[in-house]
Amino acid sequence: MTGTVTKRRARTRQRLLEAAFGVFAEEGFGRSTVEQVCERAGFTRGAFYSNFSSLDELFLALWEERSARMLDDVRAALDGLDPADPEAAVRAAVEATPVDDAWYRITAEFTAHALRNPGLRRVMAAREEAIREAVLPVLVAALEQLGRRVTDRRALGDALVAVHDGTAVQVLLQPDDGAVRDRRHALFMNVLTAYSTPLESA
Repeated sequence: MTGTVTKRRARTRQRLLEAAFGVFAEEGFGRSTVEQVCERAGFTRGAFYSNFSSLDELFLALWEERSARMLDDVRAALDGLDPADPEAAVRAAVEATPVDDAWYRITAEFTAHALRNPGLRRVMAAREEAIREAVLPVLVAALEQLGRRVTDRRALGDALVAVHDGTAVQVLLQPDDGAVRDRRHALFMNVLTAYSTPLESA
């Protein structure tokens, strides 16, 4: 019986997450309500509050889920990389972290919301740090396969986040411009090179 309840609860939670994504994307995080999420998911407010205490908590759960999926995609993209073709490896990793218009709008709005709330801002910063710490070992291992050693993991992580966030805006503003995406790949390659050294000289 407990297993059945757990599975039902997991399905309810997943439907709420999926519904929230749609509502946040269409309405904007600041204009979204618990009622809208419940209506789209087909649940009552009671079902919502038995899973989440607020829309803030729901967003953080959605963010965690998407981050875990992204990490799995990056691992899969780098699996079996060819040391003779580092640029192909970088391109594969970048393509595994796609720029999603709806998700970018949702996260941008939530970030602005978090910046007005010191407690939430600290939670968000800690979550970002956790994601970075999960991704970095994957990238460090891939660079070692390519014959390079990372000299400063924290600096590499910060630089990669900066490049991702900055170029994401450019890609979204010029979605049909292939040169913008090529520059995005090149910038990632430049950062990985700048924050690593050949193994034989490390």
